[in-house]
Amino acid sequence: MSGRARLSCIAIAFGSSFIMLGCRASMPLPAHQNTAALGASQARISIPVEGYWQFRRTPVSGGQADARGAGADAWMPAVVPGCVHTDLLANGKIRDPFDGQNEKDQQWIDEQGWEYRTSFDVGPSALAREHVDLVWKGLDTYADVFLNGTRILSADNMFREWRVDAKSRLRQGENELVVRFRSPIKEVAAAYDGLGYTLPASNDQSTRMVSMFTRKAPYQYGWDWGPRFVTSGIWRPVLLEAWNDARIDDVQIVQNALTDERADLRVRVAVVASRPGRARVSIGLAGGASLGQVEAAVGAGRNVVEASVAIDHPERWWPNGLGKARLYTIDAALAMDGAAVDARSTRIGLRTLEVVHQRDADGKSFTIRVNGAPVFMKGANYIPSDSFPSRVSTERYRGLVQSAADANMNMLRVWGGGIYEDDRFYALCDELGILVWQDFMFACSMYPGDEAFIANVKEEAVENVRRLRNHPSLALWSGNNEIEAAWKKWGWQVKFQLSDEAQDKIWGAYKRVFHELLPKVVADEDPGRFYTRSSPSANDDDIAPDTIGFGDMHYWGVWHAEQPYSKYSENVSRFMSEYGFQSFPELATVASYARPEDWRIDSPVMLAHQRHPRGNQLIRTYMERDFRTPKDFPSFLYASQVLQATIIQYAAEAHRRRWPYNAGSLYWQLDDCWPVASWSGIDYFGRWKALHYHAKRFFAPTLVSVVEEEGALRTYVVSDRREAAAGRLVQRVVDFDGRELWRTEAEVRIEPNTSKVYATVAPGDALAGGDLHRSVFVAELFEGARSVGRTLHYFVPTKDLDLPDPEVSLEVVERSAKGATLRVASRKLAREVRLTTSSDGRFSDDYFDMLPGDVFAVEWRGAAEAHFEATSIRDTY
Repeated sequence: MSGRARLSCIAIAFGSSFIMLGCRASMPLPAHQNTAALGASQARISIPVEGYWQFRRTPVSGGQADARGAGADAWMPAVVPGCVHTDLLANGKIRDPFDGQNEKDQQWIDEQGWEYRTSFDVGPSALAREHVDLVWKGLDTYADVFLNGTRILSADNMFREWRVDAKSRLRQGENELVVRFRSPIKEVAAAYDGLGYTLPASNDQSTRMVSMFTRKAPYQYGWDWGPRFVTSGIWRPVLLEAWNDARIDDVQIVQNALTDERADLRVRVAVVASRPGRARVSIGLAGGASLGQVEAAVGAGRNVVEASVAIDHPERWWPNGLGKARLYTIDAALAMDGAAVDARSTRIGLRTLEVVHQRDADGKSFTIRVNGAPVFMKGANYIPSDSFPSRVSTERYRGLVQSAADANMNMLRVWGGGIYEDDRFYALCDELGILVWQDFMFACSMYPGDEAFIANVKEEAVENVRRLRNHPSLALWSGNNEIEAAWKKWGWQVKFQLSDEAQDKIWGAYKRVFHELLPKVVADEDPGRFYTRSSPSANDDDIAPDTIGFGDMHYWGVWHAEQPYSKYSENVSRFMSEYGFQSFPELATVASYARPEDWRIDSPVMLAHQRHPRGNQLIRTYMERDFRTPKDFPSFLYASQVLQATIIQYAAEAHRRRWPYNAGSLYWQLDDCWPVASWSGIDYFGRWKALHYHAKRFFAPTLVSVVEEEGALRTYVVSDRREAAAGRLVQRVVDFDGRELWRTEAEVRIEPNTSKVYATVAPGDALAGGDLHRSVFVAELFEGARSVGRTLHYFVPTKDLDLPDPEVSLEVVERSAKGATLRVASRKLAREVRLTTSSDGRFSDDYFDMLPGDVFAVEWRGAAEAHFEATSIRDTY
């Protein structure tokens, strides 16, 4: 091996024995030195095909790449996993796709064919194995794979894994691997042109909307928060696997029964055998504790070997905020005719979960019960965190899922216009107690119903259900996002001028996929897991989607219809799975794509990063209702975040107050795929907006919520906790200088898992003659001396408050290697105090109101030498 490459070695353990799998370089090597050195054991071994990849543009004619590569561009270095956009960027062939208006100059990329290649060495020990497979975890999307000049695979689905036995085409020594990608746009042009009618697609940002013909991430064709980058490439790892006799294809762990004394499990091990034989499957807990073993005769092909095992005195897995997310690792080892050939570890959680979706006096419920108890779902909708998902790091995944947990969320909805997320995402949700509402990858479009498409979707669904079904975080499957609602309520039939015959064909294809195929796949492959055919849907042909009282609901009257946000309290169904409001990111994020001369929201660059056609107008409309016109561009960005947080807080509290009638509140959206004005609470760079800081408070285990209903101020306490608590509810009215105008206290008992009104007062009585423009109603719950929940209720909109100069002071109490501790104090009322610094990091709290005399301790995690400032809404005037 030439150069100074650092080597890392991979080994797999069987009992006390370790089998060396070989070594690989951690720096690029010449193509012929990408080495797969395989050991001589019988055990299956798996090695990433990494090292030195190259790529180039190839001519495309009639949807097919020139097999000879004639007239192609020169070869350039590539990174695998990756995609053509990121490789072009790394080679200086395109500018940063997210900067300025560069996106519009890069739409040529998806019209091209692209070719990737590498070489690797295979020694005699590898070729001595019975099988040597090439395993592609993800090919995006229309790809032909050539090994030593022979095509061994044709792929057509971004969401599937592809495995091909390559032994007969491998040779000792150097082997050449080539992957040729065809344009995902040109590939389906003939299908689009020849269909005879238009399949509706509401977000495809092209005059020729072809996204629905391709099994590929829909959001990459553009959305009302995202750019249009239709990628090609090897977006997930490539592995070379060598094995003899048999291998484990899948392990499913089914929980048959769970009590405090015992968990009864059925372990179903799928064994792919190359010949008939005697298989022995041994099951144990990680660390060596044996749970049992079973022997069975297997034939050539795929077999399922089952073993019944038990775990005594199991610890349960709980969602975030209710207990520990306890995980167990189950090891399954496979021996074939006495020889150890494979092993797999699977991490599980022991818990019961039921979706109660049934008719009742109020309509049709949608309540999730965990470990026998109904649990209110608090969270957000999750989109892919990059337009180019191959570059999402483990650190970014952890940052987002940890941020959800830190904000007291217990559920994320993996939305159907993105991707079936990476295994790392679900593993983090398992660890942190975040339940997952999992959509299949269909969104806001109607899809073809030909046999090839249906067969492709079936394989996609089976593979992904098998991959995800063991995760304790997986709560339910949903067929798609909003397609049922769109077809029945959005007027697509008229907009796209669809004949009766076309409508029958389109709806027939829809029912075949979402009413027949997908529920059957879930029933066969993940029995017991709940399936809903769309979100929103009542799962009832006689009930239209988004009918209040029947199942889950997406409410967009606030935002799209410009309704006042007080309408959130009137539009609460049984589970609020989407609602949202936009804001701009902070100035540091805007500066990543816009220069100072572009810093106005209607500049061409800013409009390129505002994908909703009415987004800016809607933000302004709502801002004028509640806030004064900000004095400058940075103030506008800040005020937009406060506006978003105020509106979503009102909605989430309205949802929580209606517990148990309503059982979930998932706002749109948690994150961004690029730096943009959007509905997110966390921007592309992981910076928390005001919304996410507010979410930490309005999703707290104990919520104090004050709302004016029927002419009275009602103080609710909502508790998600599993135990009752004794407390003291203090209500008072203070003016902005700190003078107390009215006060009442009461000893209360907060029942577990309830929402209840604990006090009612007329606004005039509480004001006690005070000035409603200079007074605030405060409700605070104490347990002993500790405050467990506080809310401030203003009598008029923020724009009508006579806000004083709050005289906020900020002092650094202590600095350390991890950051700093800050002391924040205010002499007078301060509305939405924002702490800022020029360094990257995070505050433990931010965007909070301060009463006169309040002193808060805030932790900063970031550069210890950072300089801090505090501002408030008063500073935007």
